[in-house]
This record gives sequence, structure tokens and C-alpha cells, in this order.
Amino acid sequence: MSKQKKNSLGDASSEKQIYDLKQLLEISKSLNSVIDFSNLIEAILYTCMGQMKTLGVAIFTKKNFDATSFQLNRNYYGFELQNDFEYSVPEDHPLIKLLSQRNSCITIDDIKASGIPVDRPIEGLVALQPTLIVPLKAKNHISGLLVLGEQITAEPYSDYEKEHILNIASLAAIAISNAALLEMTTTDMMTHLKLKHYFYTVLMEKLELSEAQKMPLSVLMLDIDFFKRFNDTYGHACGDVVLQMVASVVQQNTRNQDMAARYGGEEFVVMLCDTNATTACKIAERIRTSIENLDILYDGQHLNLTISIGVAEKKPGTDQNARVLVDRADKALYNSKQTGRNKVSLAE
Repeated sequence: MSKQKKNSLGDASSEKQIYDLKQLLEISKSLNSVIDFSNLIEAILYTCMGQMKTLGVAIFTKKNFDATSFQLNRNYYGFELQNDFEYSVPEDHPLIKLLSQRNSCITIDDIKASGIPVDRPIEGLVALQPTLIVPLKAKNHISGLLVLGEQITAEPYSDYEKEHILNIASLAAIAISNAALLEMTTTDMMTHLKLKHYFYTVLMEKLELSEAQKMPLSVLMLDIDFFKRFNDTYGHACGDVVLQMVASVVQQNTRNQDMAARYGGEEFVVMLCDTNATTACKIAERIRTSIENLDILYDGQHLNLTISIGVAEKKPGTDQNARVLVDRADKALYNSKQTGRNKVSLAE
């Protein structure tokens, strides 16, 4: 053990060290049991707030597995954000290189002393007024930044506390890497929506939970109208853009507890948790209207498109499995197609 680490451990009693080691074990078990990325980030935030007794905590992570920058998005508590900043740090930024080399907690003063230019990403960090910036690092790979505000006691972080948060950050980085691997194997690369097989796995679990808790659950089946025309007229690259635009609208109209997936070709499917048929139809109509109002500019051409949607709410005793419920939504979609397209139909 290094002299520095011995000194940092010396900041705390033996009893506290043993207690914190047990805490780290529990944190590792807890974080690695969460596979949903949004829930994992929230668990990390709460863990850091509780362990470090801080007034503010934030995490910069990649929005998706092929992103090239770490973004704050909504992953924070206790900080006041300003509209002037994007709060984004490119993965090739000198700050990321500095954190990778040092493998320690740093401050804004450390960044300024390092000679890193105060550009927009650094300005965003400075605006947060953080007390500590901690790398989320595992296997020499940076998967994000953890930003801490001051402690409730207003006391500076001790060397021991810095060592403790580094250990927590390392466990968080491993959990994030595992979640990212799952994300890669269950996500459609084109649309960034979930794949069909994973959707069915989760839907089956949610159906059982819905049945046990007597809560509603609905499914939407969506199909782009006359999609083949885009491929035939403008090429498959245009068709890809259309798919991505529709997927983006669908994603914007779903919550964290919901799930949207690419069902195949130009078809999509959405699971709406704790949502009855009436509300599901309103959400479907909002998606339909948003897509109808899209103005897609491709190769100098303004393109418009529409989508047909089928809605089905889980019926106790009828929808014994995920396949039956999706089939009922698919029949409602077929009805929308047969009666004029660009409409929402509710399953019988």
C-alpha cells in the first residue's frame, strides 16, 4: 500500500474503515444488480449523496453507446444549471486525458493549474461550482465524470473521503460499462430503440407485474405509411433518415419506465406501463400528429410522412402472454391501415 493511501486511511478509525469496506461491498452488489441505464444513474446519484453527505451530485455520461461526448442531461441533484452552457465534455478533451492520467479527485483550481484551456466544456464545469470532480474509471477507461458539491457540514473533503469516493466511482464505472454492454446487445443500431427480442422479454415481466399489482398496461403498434416510396424514390439512405426521425419522435413521447422498440422494417412497438387505453390513445395521437407535422429535408427535398397506429390495453384473462397482447395491437394497426391510414385505432 502506498504511503499516500496509508495517510488517507489514517484519517478514519479502524471501525469506520471496516464499516466503509462493508458499504463498498453492498454498493457493488446493488449497482451491478441494476441493468436499466436510467435507473443505474439514479442509483449512483443517491449512493454518492448518502455516502458523501453532499448537497449536490451530478454525472456526465454518454447519452448512448456510440456517443462521442459526456453530457450532464438530467443526471444531477442540488446544482443550478444555466441556459448558457451545454454541460458537455468531448471524450477526446484534455480534461478526460488529465483525469485518466491522474486517477484522483481534482478541483477547478487543479484544472486551471494544469494549463488546460478554459473553453466551453470547462466553462460549463466552472459554472456548476463543484467542489470535487471524480473520474468514473474502470480498466483504465473513463466512462464519465462524477461531480460533487460541498458537504452538508461545509467541511472540506478529507483525503480519506476522497479515497472513498474514488472507490465508489470505480464501482459505478464498472456498473456503467456492464449496462453499456447490455445496451449494445439489445439496441437497434439504426434507430437506437430496443430490439424486438428484448422488448418481448421485458414486456412479459411487466405483464406479470401488472397482473400482480392490478395496474393497467398498454401496447402501441406503429407502421410508417407508404414507406417503400421513400426507398424507391430517394434511395435507402433516405429511408434510414425517415426511420431515425420517426424513432426520435416515438422516443420523445415515452417515459423511462416505458419501452420503445423497432419491431422490424418500418414497424415499431411501444410498451406503456401503468397506462390505460384512453391515455394510450392520447399518447398515440400525439405521436401521430408530431410525425405528420415533421418536415424532413433530404437532398434538397422537403419530405412529409404519416404513420398508422394500433392500441391495445392488457385484458386480464385474455392476454396470457406478451405475444397475444402485441397481436391484438397489430390487428388494431391493420384496421388503421385498412380504413385510410394516418390514424389511431383501438383494439376490440
